Order: sequence, then structure tokens, then C-alpha cells
Amino acid sequence: MPFKCVFMLLAEFVSFDSEIATVFASILGDISMTNITRTSASHYEVQKNRRQQFIEDWRNNHRSVVHLKDIEMHRTARGLTCGVYLGKDGGNPVRTVDAAAHEIDPDTVSTIHRHSWDAVILCIGGSGWIEIDQARIDWAAGDSIHVPAWSWHRHGNESGNIARFMSFSSEPFVDILGFAILEDGGNTPLSQLPGYPGYTPTTPGNDIYARRIRRLAADQAEHRHGRLHTSWNDIEFRQSPRGTRTTFLLDSALGYRTSGLTMAMFEIGPGRAQSMHRHSGEAWLYVVEGHGHSFIGAEVDQGENYQWNKGDLIVVDHYSWHQHFNDDPTMTAKVVRVHILDTLLNTMNALCYPMNLLEEPPDHIRSKQTGDLSTISWPEVQRPSWP
Repeated sequence: MPFKCVFMLLAEFVSFDSEIATVFASILGDISMTNITRTSASHYEVQKNRRQQFIEDWRNNHRSVVHLKDIEMHRTARGLTCGVYLGKDGGNPVRTVDAAAHEIDPDTVSTIHRHSWDAVILCIGGSGWIEIDQARIDWAAGDSIHVPAWSWHRHGNESGNIARFMSFSSEPFVDILGFAILEDGGNTPLSQLPGYPGYTPTTPGNDIYARRIRRLAADQAEHRHGRLHTSWNDIEFRQSPRGTRTTFLLDSALGYRTSGLTMAMFEIGPGRAQSMHRHSGEAWLYVVEGHGHSFIGAEVDQGENYQWNKGDLIVVDHYSWHQHFNDDPTMTAKVVRVHILDTLLNTMNALCYPMNLLEEPPDHIRSKQTGDLSTISWPEVQRPSWP
């Protein structure tokens, strides 16, 4: 029986005593004034509605191609000019990897900062340099760079031309977990800035806590001494069965130790196509050179074609069938693929096993899609340029 009813009945029984009646009247008044908010929805309904709203917002925001012409470049407090392809700060929220363009004016040095997520950089125009902690890396168009989490870094341009690069970071994924932290150092000398977050290097014993300390310390030591730079002059293209010639730009196979971020470039022959496939997780494909179109669909014969040009970003949604075509009959098209392979995508594959989250057509169908690979005339590899 509700508390208020109980008190009303008791008040009737003790009404003969004026003092007790006064006390009960006061209590009833307090109960009447109390604002108790209740919901008739169960936790299942609350969670279901929340999930439905999230998916609806996600679908409304989804884009298959982000065009260069739609990117708004803004001067920032760091001394750079930046524009967001994908990311919350540009009005296009994502869940795994963001993408942004950056320009450095001649004779410019940016402020210094660091963050709890890592990033990979694709240099696409001009030349410049980046300082990562105490290491200076001079770069030119076509180079690739890894910026580890918690590393202080700044950019500079000593040439007479604007330098441009693309960045792809794991900030959206780290933000989901609530660990996204950014610290701006302004123009403070590096020697006066705090170092990496500390950790316990080792401890004796064979208990589970001691094992964890040593395991995490070894992981940190490895990640803090990974490779940082790939020069365009050091890469080597190799023809793949998918109908393209490809090369790693930044990957664990090359000695990098990222949060799982990886970059590879593939080149599509004149008037040719890459074979169709699909995989778990999203993938961003930045068009470095050329123009063409991509088929993206839920089924191999149910989808749409999306046109792209140099500077555009192709967004391949998770588990979507996709195939990329070079529409130029005389020139190759260069595309850089970015995703989080070794961490997020491999975790998805493990969680969904035995489902196959990487599918390709049988060899006899793939050969029809790519044509005779021996007839492709690959030109000499040229360093990318901007614009």
C-alpha cells in the first residue's frame, strides 16, 4: 500500500489526539510536495530505443564519398590550416578513424602538443618537417609518418611553398572508451614539458599481478621504439592478384607499432579495376592521383556507383561489397587505404568467428573482374604531387 495512504489511515485513527494529528498532517504535506519521477519503460525498452536512435543517426550521417570541394579549411591556433573530412569536430562523427587535411605555410612552425591517441600521416604535397619528441623527420610528398600516442610533436615548413599532409587518427575509438586527452604545449621548450606517462618496468614474482606488470611494461617499451617514417624512395610496388600493384606505407610488417592503424597504397591500371571483396570494419581510401568510381553495396549485385577524383575520400562501410574502377584509359589511379587492422578488425573477426569477415570471389570470378594481369602496362612510379 502506498506510503501516503498508510499515513492517511493512521491520521484517522489518531485524530482524537490533536498533537499527533498535527504531526501526521505535516508529514502528509511533505509527501504531497515531494516530486518523484518514475518511468513506466523497462530497461529493455530504454536500451532498445537508445540503440535504434543511434543507428538512425548513424545512417543519416553516413557518406560514401567525401569530396575535396566540400572540405572547408580553417586557420587554427596551432598555426596550421586544417579541414576535416571525417570526425566529430567537422560535423561528421565516426567510430574508428578520423581523417583531416593540414597545410603549413612557408617559413612557419606550429605550436607543440600531444594526445592520448596515435595518428598516421600521409604527406601529399610540398615538403616540411615534423619533430616527434626529440626526433626531427624531414619529409616530402609520398612519405608516411607515425605519431605515437603521448608524443610531443610540432610541424614546420622551411620551403617557399605550402606543404600539405593528411592525418588519420584513432581518436574516435579512444574517445568512445573515455580516454581521449589532448595537451597543448604552445611554444614551451620540449625540455620543460612533461614526459611520457610513467609505468613500472618490472617486479619479481610469478603471480598474475607481477606477470601483468612485466607484460604491459614490455608492450610499452616496444611501442615507444617503433618505426616512425617511410620515405617514398624506399617503397616498392608489387602486383597483386586483385588486379592492382600495391605497397605498404605504414604497417607492423615494416616495424611500426601503432594502435592498429595501417596504410597501404594500391595503383589501378589505366581503364582497369580492382576485384570485388568485403571485410569487417570500415576503411578509408584517399585518392592520391586519378579519377574513377567505386561500387559499394550490401550484395554483389545490389549497390551504387560513386564517382571520385583526386583529393576525395572513399568511405567503405563495414561488411559492404566494394570494387574500385579507374575511369582513365591512359593514366593509373593511386589510392591509399587506411584502417585499424591489427586491433579492432582482428578483434571483430575473433568475436564473430566462425563467420567469415573477409570475403573475396573465387579465382575464376576474380580473373573476370580484373582481366588478364599480364596485359597491364605499368608506368614508372611517380612521386605524388599537390595540387
